[in-house]
Amino acid sequence: MCGFLTEFSFGNHGVINSTVFEELLRLSKHRGPDNTTISAQQNYRLGFNRLAILDLSAQGNQPKYSPSQRYHVVFNGEIYNYKALQEQYKLNNLNSTSDTEVLIHLLDVLGVYDALKVLNGMFAIAVVDTKTNALFLARDFAGIKPLFYGVSDLGVVAASQFNQIFRHPWFKETLELRPDIIKEYFGFGYMQAPNTIYNNIYQVRPGECLKIQHGEAVERRLFYKAKTKTNDVFESTIKPTLEAAVKRQLVSHVPLASFLSGGIDSPLITAMAKKEKSDLEAFTLSVNHKALDEGQQAFSYAKEVGVKQQIHKVNEEDLLAVVNEHFKFMGEPFGDYSSIPTYLIAKKAKVKHTVMLSGDGGDELFFGYPRMLDVYNKRHWFKIPYLIRKPLVRLANKLNLTNTWGPYHYKHIGDWVMGRQAHVFKKDLDGFLNDTDYSEEFRCLYDFHKATSKNDMISQLRLNEFYGHMQRVLVKVDRMSMAHGLEVRVPFLDKQVIDDALSKQPKSFRSQTDLKKVLKTLMLDYYSPSSINNKKQGFAVPMFDWLHGYLKADVEEVVLQTPFYGASHINEEAVKDYVKQFFKEKHDAAWGVWHIYAWQKWAIGEGLV
Repeated sequence: MCGFLTEFSFGNHGVINSTVFEELLRLSKHRGPDNTTISAQQNYRLGFNRLAILDLSAQGNQPKYSPSQRYHVVFNGEIYNYKALQEQYKLNNLNSTSDTEVLIHLLDVLGVYDALKVLNGMFAIAVVDTKTNALFLARDFAGIKPLFYGVSDLGVVAASQFNQIFRHPWFKETLELRPDIIKEYFGFGYMQAPNTIYNNIYQVRPGECLKIQHGEAVERRLFYKAKTKTNDVFESTIKPTLEAAVKRQLVSHVPLASFLSGGIDSPLITAMAKKEKSDLEAFTLSVNHKALDEGQQAFSYAKEVGVKQQIHKVNEEDLLAVVNEHFKFMGEPFGDYSSIPTYLIAKKAKVKHTVMLSGDGGDELFFGYPRMLDVYNKRHWFKIPYLIRKPLVRLANKLNLTNTWGPYHYKHIGDWVMGRQAHVFKKDLDGFLNDTDYSEEFRCLYDFHKATSKNDMISQLRLNEFYGHMQRVLVKVDRMSMAHGLEVRVPFLDKQVIDDALSKQPKSFRSQTDLKKVLKTLMLDYYSPSSINNKKQGFAVPMFDWLHGYLKADVEEVVLQTPFYGASHINEEAVKDYVKQFFKEKHDAAWGVWHIYAWQKWAIGEGLV
């Protein structure tokens, strides 16, 4: 797990001043505190900040050339099947025991595209083909690791952090905001790949590889795309697939532990890991708030599987104390305030460990969100023409035959799914950015027109969560863990687990008991029925109270009294009025206010206002 910066110049332009490059690379030093190396060639430069996980010697440092010297590589992440690939392709004469060593040998044997297809892991990779003078950029199947890039007339810059791109001299003086992506950010709290808030700066999509050469259009190729089958139902076969994934992800040359919450996902991962690693330690964050605390439930889980547990008790003051500190590590506009407890537990975990296992991805792959079930159960309403449907929904609600307003307010089911994901009502968003629609890519993510059968609907709901909301979760976990040089591995997002999960559907999908039922059943192999907590939980903070209390003065200062970033595109008066109305308790949208606050905190921190 590391951070890199790549600069690829077109023509005879050459690379930028070395001091500037070093300053930009230093922005991601927290991602890789163990070693920094820069390799400068005539028309490209590779910089790497290393977090040493496998082969802690200098032989594991990057950038690295392939044995033939054709490919020059920087690679952030982990390849979990590297030992199997070494054996399968009979890779000999390796100079280190790292997964990077296997990768560079594979490039010589298979080439870039075919090498990517056989990898199983989480990664962002930049490869310069010195023979064809081409730059390849590739990102893992689920989008766990970040990869930003910018394209200018002078060349391409790729990096682990957004601010390493827009601060680069090729872009810094010509930044042009995109109102459609700003609107998406204010509604949903993050930037959805492949776009960013700036023209000509992008994100590589999950499972995508780009090929870039001077004078040619960027060639985009998906080497992996999540696909679903509609005939199979979940069976116990997910168990060996998940167990194998956990085992693969326990390989580490530095201390490794597991996060343990009071829910389903991380306790399941922890139990499987304990079977393979008897001295496994688990980390739990316990907050001084009865309704939000998972400490006692997690303690029960730890006791059942016999795992050594560290429970870190924090109070409200501890969380509030790191709000400003945690904003420093965003590098991009991001508005999920569960980033605060995530930042704090990562900080605590890093004291003794460098690698952690998490349960992220379980909700998206195994239908853990109640909103998925609600949309599925109300899908029939959308078969009725909208003008007829509206009075029928009103009447059905009045007669207590149903209890839903989604089919009343939204013409298409995809709009309703989008509305449930957003944290600001569309009427308010439309006021923030007049005459601005979402990007085409974002609208495609919420296009449910082809989901005509019940199986199609289930599949589309899951893919929407996988390529939508889950991306925001992954941004949060990556940024907040890497702020401390902590690697978080995600067994549910192992390629084999993804493929296995997406090939199956729930046998029944009608009630709350059907949500994540396959994982709840699997829990019985490790925990007693009475100990399992079936209630949906997660990191949470009382943000409404915080914004009206401790944080109010800072919100007023950075939002209401500071020049608003992007004011030439944004209706500044409408945004500020939205915040003022919140403080007057005319609405309770703490999420929406946080998105606005986080936007300004990022812009101020980057010196943009």
